[in-house]
Amino acid sequence: MSARQLENYAFDKWVKGDGALAEIPSAITNDIVATTSSGGLDFKAMAGHARNVGGPALRKMTFPERAGMVKALGLAIMERKEELYALNNHTGATRRDGWIDIEGGAGTFLSIASKSKRELPNDTIILDGALEQISRTGTFMAQHVYTSMRGVAVHINAFNFPVWGMMEKLAPTLIAGLPAIVKPATATSYLAEAAFRIMIETGLLPKGAVQLVVGSTGDLLDHLGGQDVVSFTGSAQTAAKLKSHPTIIRESVRFVAEQDSLNASMLGPDATEDSPEFELFVKEVANEMTVKAGQKCTAIRRALVPAAMLDAAQKALSARLAKTTVGDPALDDVRMGAVVSQSQRADVRDKVATLSAEAKVVFGDPEAAEILGDNAQGGAFLSPVLLRCDDPWSAKAVHEVEAFGPVSTLMPYKNFEDAIDLCNRGGGSLVMSLFTHDPQIAREVVRNTGAYHGRIAIINRDSAKESTGHGSPLPVLVHGGPGRAGGGEEMGGVRGVKHYMQRTAVQGSPEILAGVTGVWQNGAPVEADAPHPFRYSFNELEIGKTIETAPREISLQDIEHFAEFTGDTFYAHMDEDAAAANPFFPGRVAHGYLILSFAAGLFVDPAPGPVLANYGLDELRFLKPVSPGDSIKVRLTAKSKKKRNDEYGEVRWDVNVTNQDDEVAATYELLTMNAITG
Repeated sequence: MSARQLENYAFDKWVKGDGALAEIPSAITNDIVATTSSGGLDFKAMAGHARNVGGPALRKMTFPERAGMVKALGLAIMERKEELYALNNHTGATRRDGWIDIEGGAGTFLSIASKSKRELPNDTIILDGALEQISRTGTFMAQHVYTSMRGVAVHINAFNFPVWGMMEKLAPTLIAGLPAIVKPATATSYLAEAAFRIMIETGLLPKGAVQLVVGSTGDLLDHLGGQDVVSFTGSAQTAAKLKSHPTIIRESVRFVAEQDSLNASMLGPDATEDSPEFELFVKEVANEMTVKAGQKCTAIRRALVPAAMLDAAQKALSARLAKTTVGDPALDDVRMGAVVSQSQRADVRDKVATLSAEAKVVFGDPEAAEILGDNAQGGAFLSPVLLRCDDPWSAKAVHEVEAFGPVSTLMPYKNFEDAIDLCNRGGGSLVMSLFTHDPQIAREVVRNTGAYHGRIAIINRDSAKESTGHGSPLPVLVHGGPGRAGGGEEMGGVRGVKHYMQRTAVQGSPEILAGVTGVWQNGAPVEADAPHPFRYSFNELEIGKTIETAPREISLQDIEHFAEFTGDTFYAHMDEDAAAANPFFPGRVAHGYLILSFAAGLFVDPAPGPVLANYGLDELRFLKPVSPGDSIKVRLTAKSKKKRNDEYGEVRWDVNVTNQDDEVAATYELLTMNAITG
């Protein structure tokens, strides 16, 4: 790869920066592979372009439309992934490492898009929770909603995952309807720029939706305000610097931080040298030390074992690490590549020296390594380094200093309470893992360490085969953590989308709230004229379309026949004395599912038509018993709609079953699939 000047993407054009160029060396050969500069960019105007052009374009799209766009972008990355793998080795990563970054990034787009399309409404507003009744009679209500912010998201990404790190932020941001300015870490920006270019070349992104800065962000942060978001991944020191920026403080700019942390892994006190959990623990610690050459914000930095097993754990870990071949990741027999740069290697060595004041190196040499590959001898390679701290209780550095490379510290704990304390001494982490086969130990660990960790991976012989491991953030799970880890959250499926939106409590009458949310609310106007609601196609059906049925009396014979036919002879339906002794029943009562069956018989229109299928019900509640001789009637109201594809859509119906005294006997939401037309 010859040195190419990377380009910024601003105002929907590719632009080379002016002035002095920063040189980016290959982690493998130390040759210059790219240069970069953002000189000459007007950052104030870029932010304005995002807000004034990108934001309105994205907000015109519904959630399913935005999700469809994100899915297509993910597929485009997958189709051209080999172009990215061709650049991957220069970051120091093996093909396996690159799979996590490149295909993991595309998979994150696909996963978050899929969940958003399935879980979010065919709208631009998200409802948060149930309707809140404020007034006594229900004429004044409240509904929490999420709406798109009117600013720009500035993404400042780390060097270790130039593709995944970019995409795990972009997916929820775009689906939320917020434009983004992406700033990749300079050290691997050539890979981020290549992936960004693939997405631009699809032509799917609206103008102004995304921009790219390969170089310094200049005065960009000076031009942010209260509608903007800064999402950062990197060190605690850099995060602190950004958080304290005067504009971010003054304007209360939303700041999401995902920081490197001293993640711990604990071998449970129930484990023995012969247990599967011991072997799994050793395997995972070694794996986390060597994948991406230990350059993962989720890597295991502190490995905790029962004191009696410290020597055994050291021996087993050392034996496993001894099998790790280091060198040019293009070679088939290489298992670990390089750290990202010579300066990063120097930083790791400095941190190991600091740790060595409290712990001793028991495997590897931070100053020397056997390197495979003739072209790799000048690269930024390190040996895996395992340290052992015999006195973690009085130690400080092992709980505060992170060597961001293939480095971990093994330490003992005296008892279970001690293990909990040592685990939490990291001051907050993205993830901890526990290797135990005892559910009660697992419960106590979660109960006592959950406040310090964003994710807890519990792995044992039963889950190991399918476990995603300690260090794998998943798009459906939140990624972040308290304290040292930054206090932020990313991903988590639709949860991540909401980080880029504003939650608002909207108050008004049921009719007003139905108009705002597009969801019919109890107390809002209904339209009960013929024809039957089931005669309308998805496109024709309007929210609030209702049918109110005639009553039907439920007899004792109905109850006994239903009991005999279904086999449900529960005493409340069949034994008058036993039922009367139950404080919930006045005597024998109708089966709840008999009420549902009779309700369906009252409101269903049996002729073929747009209603294709009943596929379930939600929120079922039986509120008042129905006795023999009582009658029931039903009000069925179209509550909300969501298009699924070009052939059919989901209709959610509010079902209200009342007795002869207009008391509510049962409520639920019926789900049907309706043909889009005709």
